[in-house]
Amino acid sequence: MQRNFSDWFKSFRNSICDYKYYVDFEKVYGNVDSIKVELNILNSLIGSKNIEADFEALLTKYPEILKCIPILLAIRGREIYAIDGDGEYLFDFRQMNCSAEEYKAFMRKTGLFKLISQKLIGNLVDYVTGVEVGLDSNGRKNRGGHLMEDLVESYLKNAGLVKGSDYFKEMYISDIERRWGLDLSSISNTGKTEKRFDFVVRKGNIVYGIETNFYASSGSKLNETARSYKTIALEAKDIDGFAFVWFTDGQGWKSARHNLEETFDVLDNMYCIADLESGIISQLFKA
Repeated sequence: MQRNFSDWFKSFRNSICDYKYYVDFEKVYGNVDSIKVELNILNSLIGSKNIEADFEALLTKYPEILKCIPILLAIRGREIYAIDGDGEYLFDFRQMNCSAEEYKAFMRKTGLFKLISQKLIGNLVDYVTGVEVGLDSNGRKNRGGHLMEDLVESYLKNAGLVKGSDYFKEMYISDIERRWGLDLSSISNTGKTEKRFDFVVRKGNIVYGIETNFYASSGSKLNETARSYKTIALEAKDIDGFAFVWFTDGQGWKSARHNLEETFDVLDNMYCIADLESGIISQLFKA
């Protein structure tokens, strides 16, 4: 049955965010737990009237407290560079590479001594938990990039397909060619481009190379993606035993609607979330 692009496009979603998209609390808790002992040692400095001397005493007795200092500044790394009129330093927080005086200067000049001694915070464990939540929000872009992939995989599993047997994740063209003896040189530019598909499904005598993506916002990448997948769609038509499938969605496509429609016109196996909900996986990969 001939599909209508306009009707199909109307079903595109504004968002694909699941509940774990916003903050990965298990990761947050794990990061905090890994330095909780050291943070509690530093808690003894809260409200200190002589914080520089107290810090030096702690550093001498418990040098391991250094490792939790970067996160107090919302920094993941274990080395921090700093320069001012007093000099240039690369502070190592895995093991001391500077003197206690220099580490005290670091704490003073970054404002950490003031934060701790003036009781601007009540508990460093709670403070770092908040810092970790903030840092984890930066990971939303990476999580968002996998949401459509995860959604498609959930439908593959629900359709009874088994990973490693019926479907494979992140498979390169060269691996497909070796495994099933296909010639995909027209897609790989005679081996010069090592294309990787998000999923590969083998059903019957057909190997399906699958791409997935979701675009909530517009950008130049969308036009490039549509053109690239149109090329793959046309090249795949002449390959016996292989089919190209594209699952995409998102209101970001509004700005690249015409390029998307051009691909839609030449790619029969092009689907959105509404198609997934309508059972297209079972129809497409039926035994």
